[in-house]
Amino acid sequence: MLERLKEIWLDAKQMRDERGLTLIELLVVVVILGIIAAIAVVAIGGLIENSRKDAVVSDAKQLVAAAKLYTSSNPIQPGESVKLGIKDNNDDIVAKAAAGAAPREDSLGKYIDSMKDALNSDKPYKDSYVVVTEDNGTYTYEVTLASQSTNYTYFSKKSPDELKRAGVVEK
Repeated sequence: MLERLKEIWLDAKQMRDERGLTLIELLVVVVILGIIAAIAVVAIGGLIENSRKDAVVSDAKQLVAAAKLYTSSNPIQPGESVKLGIKDNNDDIVAKAAAGAAPREDSLGKYIDSMKDALNSDKPYKDSYVVVTEDNGTYTYEVTLASQSTNYTYFSKKSPDELKRAGVVEK
């Protein structure tokens, strides 16, 4: 028993005499943490960019969903095309009858509260509309979504199946 107490005492004394981390060991730990932080910053930057692109795709899909709601309550005549949306060349889209070759127009303002360009400082889109065409009881949708900035291209006359993150391109 006494031998065991001596061993414990010596172990405790030896632990008190040991030194902490050396300067080299501390520097190695700091360098490793710096490398991990640098990798994380790059990865997070890419995630933020992708989430903004996803927001643009979501806005385009929201236009299609709003156009579908519009057509369910406002039937389109056979062979007719209707431009439905928020903006066309920075001008608000308002209800207009068909004129010549241009399609009839109507606003989706009561279906969509607001749309902001996530890649362009939350400014409104330059173009945000859907052209709906009726053909033998089938509706086709062509989405146009354009930024006010010339640094980005989004969607021009794309079908809902073509609305992907890859379609959002920075020039």
